[in-house]
Amino acid sequence: MFKVLIAEDDNNLRKILAATFKKEGFSVVAVENGRAAYDELGNDKIDLVVTDVMMPIMDGNELAAKVRALKPDVPILMLTALETLDDKEKGFTSGADDYLTKPFALKELLLRVKALLRRYGAVYENKIVLPHTELNYQTNTVFVDGKPIELTKKEFLLLFKLLSSPNIIFSREQLLNDIWGYDSESADRTVDTHIKWLRSKVDSVDFNIVTIRGLGYKAVLL
Repeated sequence: MFKVLIAEDDNNLRKILAATFKKEGFSVVAVENGRAAYDELGNDKIDLVVTDVMMPIMDGNELAAKVRALKPDVPILMLTALETLDDKEKGFTSGADDYLTKPFALKELLLRVKALLRRYGAVYENKIVLPHTELNYQTNTVFVDGKPIELTKKEFLLLFKLLSSPNIIFSREQLLNDIWGYDSESADRTVDTHIKWLRSKVDSVDFNIVTIRGLGYKAVLL
């Protein structure tokens, strides 16, 4: 299940957005300002951020910049009543991927979200299907040639992340932040150990997990 983080200070709209995403099968965290949203980033894996611009404590532009610095592979959709070109330029410069002006149709919101997830290599249907390998995010299961592979939750999340964005290099720090949480006490060697375990458990002809010396890891489809 993909998790969306919603930052919106309008109580009614925040409830509508949360209900809409839940109906579409998303897990939802909905908060009232950018500061609270930023605090949530380290608590669990976040796949998408939807944020208002004009909020108390921390506005959407500042939040987007912080998200982009901490989690560069998480798509950001901004919602705002500000519609001038200068406003949009500020939003995109701060790190937003898309910009939806209020009022908007919920159907358009979902279409834009699906497009963003595709652009970032995420699998909206919660599955990655390769010729010999299938990963199901909903059930945390992996099958190779129809046979189940036993993985821990962290091993599964690590493999799913790498295969969701093939050929993209993820640093050890980024993998730690996204899977273990940025406040985790785990060290870089934790990632190395889990990569080693994955290589020993998942014997698939579909991909290799490649070490990029000094940078991190990436999945290469074969």
